[in-house]
Amino acid sequence: MKNLFDCVKTFMVSEDGPTAVEYAVMLALIIIVCLTAIKAVGTTANDRFLDVEAALTPAAP
Repeated sequence: MKNLFDCVKTFMVSEDGPTAVEYAVMLALIIIVCLTAIKAVGTTANDRFLDVEAALTPAAP
């Protein structure tokens, strides 16, 4: 049990813990930005496809 506490203490004192958290936060922010950009591009592309569909659909007589 003491060995476990020593490992936890060493992890908390070292710089690896905070660095891992910083990388996790940066990764989360990058993912959020990517998902937002993909959604925006998808919405714009969908609008363009709907415009093309409307232009190609013949008018009702």
